[in-house]
Amino acid sequence: MERNLKNVLVISFGFLLLFTAYSGLQSLQSSLNAEEGLGVASLSVLYAALTLSSMFLPPIIIKKLGCKWTIAVSMCCYVAYSLGNFYASWYTLIPTSMILGLGGAPLWSAKCTYLTIAGTLYAEKAGKSARDIINQYFGIFFLVFQTSGVWGNLISSLILSQSSNQGEISEEDLECCGAYDCLTDTTNSTGSERPSDSLIYTLLGVYSASGVLAVLLVIIFLDQIKSDQAETEKEKTPFWSTFLATLRHLKDKRQCLLIPLTMYSGFEQAFLSGDFSKSFVTCALGIQYVGYMMICFAGINSLCSLLFGKISQFTGRKLLFALAAVLNTSCIITVLLWKPDPKQLAVFFVIPGLWGVSDAVWQTQTNALYGILFEKNKEAAFANYRLWESVGFVIAFAYSTKLQVYIKAYIVLSVLVLSMLTYGAVEYLEAKSSPGTPAATKKENGGPHSQETHM
Repeated sequence: MERNLKNVLVISFGFLLLFTAYSGLQSLQSSLNAEEGLGVASLSVLYAALTLSSMFLPPIIIKKLGCKWTIAVSMCCYVAYSLGNFYASWYTLIPTSMILGLGGAPLWSAKCTYLTIAGTLYAEKAGKSARDIINQYFGIFFLVFQTSGVWGNLISSLILSQSSNQGEISEEDLECCGAYDCLTDTTNSTGSERPSDSLIYTLLGVYSASGVLAVLLVIIFLDQIKSDQAETEKEKTPFWSTFLATLRHLKDKRQCLLIPLTMYSGFEQAFLSGDFSKSFVTCALGIQYVGYMMICFAGINSLCSLLFGKISQFTGRKLLFALAAVLNTSCIITVLLWKPDPKQLAVFFVIPGLWGVSDAVWQTQTNALYGILFEKNKEAAFANYRLWESVGFVIAFAYSTKLQVYIKAYIVLSVLVLSMLTYGAVEYLEAKSSPGTPAATKKENGGPHSQETHM
């Protein structure tokens, strides 16, 4: 096998193993560690640390360690989070959440740098276009990586379905499920009863082993690219320069108008994985169904991301944003009006399925929009994207334990409405500045559509 392709596959399967564990754990936090809101508090801290990490750490760490060892060390931060869940308390989970958040940004940056350099080196040797090879490498990576959400949640559902705590949920308990939930940290319904410690330890053991395997795979089989440090030193600006460029970019009116839309991505993902999974799925069906629900979301999300990336050049982004807004609004209204009932099993999967369709639009088209509007300042623009989406996650997880689900649903809906108004203003400004350019309209929809924002 060609050496560069081998390295791409090593990184791809390393990330697959690592995020199989992380995606499963993230989906379960609000249900597994519900006491005093520990689970969602840990996620809030995690995304706050990721925000800071994105601003300062990647250039420094990659310059000191090189790409290979940055990836390996950052992966260890994810393993620490899995281990912290074995004895979940404020003294273990919050510090390990901070460690994971700080390691997240260097991990993704090092991966991008490594694949870019590997593609460039191979293109030079083979006399091919560097852009084509790099796109091919990223395509291979995401093809493998995107399935991690499916495997992680499948593992959790298969293990937790062995629980002996499952039982019929009484009508009285069901009354406490849904948007107007009356569950507290100390009163759980039959459906949300915590699985036995042995099952939880088995699940965490599988996740931790998956993370350790990812680290070993990278350490043993990934080659250190000789030119990566030189490339990093040449291309990366000092961290304070990146930080100032990010702040300076806020002088652009269009960037300010896109803040609500970018933050909404964090709000809506946090609502589905934190609130819907706990107050609807875990409460009415049991924690073992959370994984199946998230598989439905992740699978449809991945398929639609691929589809929207291809059809956006024909439909235009405005139509796709309108579709996502209508679907998300419909889901939120359904959540507010519907009383969860185990007999209506299909509804528990239809909502996350439709949510996956709309989330695919938010991810692909918002990324593309940033790439097109801020073509000359992409680094500062995408730093703002990561910053404001992370802020959305932090706020949503921070108030998660303080408010009832119906209030949180109204907040998400309000942010969505505001997002669409400010997005409309951006489109108006664009149309005003470049009227009568149909060619530009076609070009505008072909931007990048990676889903790295899911961390």
